[in-house]
Amino acid sequence: MTIEWAAIDDAIRIDAGVKSKLGQRDAVSKELLPDREEAEASTAAYAKAIDDLQDRLYAEGTRSLLVVLQGIDTSGKDGTVRGVFNRCGPLGVRVTAFGRPTDIELAHDYLWRVHQAAPRRGHIGVFNRSHYEDVLVAKVRNLAPREVIEQRYEQINAFEKHLVENGTVILKFMLHISKDEQRERLQARLDEPDKQWKFNAGDLEDRALWDDYQRAYETVLNRCSTEHAPWRVVPSDKKWRRNAIVAAIVHRTLEAMNPLYPKPAWKASDFKIV
Repeated sequence: MTIEWAAIDDAIRIDAGVKSKLGQRDAVSKELLPDREEAEASTAAYAKAIDDLQDRLYAEGTRSLLVVLQGIDTSGKDGTVRGVFNRCGPLGVRVTAFGRPTDIELAHDYLWRVHQAAPRRGHIGVFNRSHYEDVLVAKVRNLAPREVIEQRYEQINAFEKHLVENGTVILKFMLHISKDEQRERLQARLDEPDKQWKFNAGDLEDRALWDDYQRAYETVLNRCSTEHAPWRVVPSDKKWRRNAIVAAIVHRTLEAMNPLYPKPAWKASDFKIV
């Protein structure tokens, strides 16, 4: 069976101006990618190919790729990083996890720390959570006035457009899981000793606000999916399907960028190794 990656991308991408109802999106979406063995083989192949393309991107040194991973607790942001970028060398890939802002970060505007983490030319940057926390958590938890949150949607769009206009390609993935799947994953963190370190009582507080977070995510999808940086809603109840889809789209994007090794200013025939 040949996987129709273009059709899958079309199904999960939120095009600019198209309203999306998150509650109507299936977090399993078996029909998109039914064969686990084929999906896992694709993920492994794409992970290796991404490493090869990243090497070319690094050597070319003129453009960069930013991958934004956003999702509710237990949606699999860490697992996606491991599954997709496990073959990449650390030299040209930087993963940034955005947690609670520090005092220094709070003393600046909310995008200050994000811009500092944006990938330099030749690099792939991966955001584990992102600037969208400031219109998600901040909105649900009432950490900023409503009028401030309203301003941030357009500020974020302008910030991302600025990055794109300066050579950064942006991929934004919302890792979509069901409430039942989250319950199972949180329970595993309680039951399994090697996962207990991940458990945080605050996760249960956020779970109680599930509907509020879903509405906040839906607003983000509808207000911040632009032509230069559209969102993709990845069905993530099955980790293997999630990884395969993200890996395929990252690979397709890098292939379309087509980074090239620069030609040297010298001729190999002019030198002799003795």
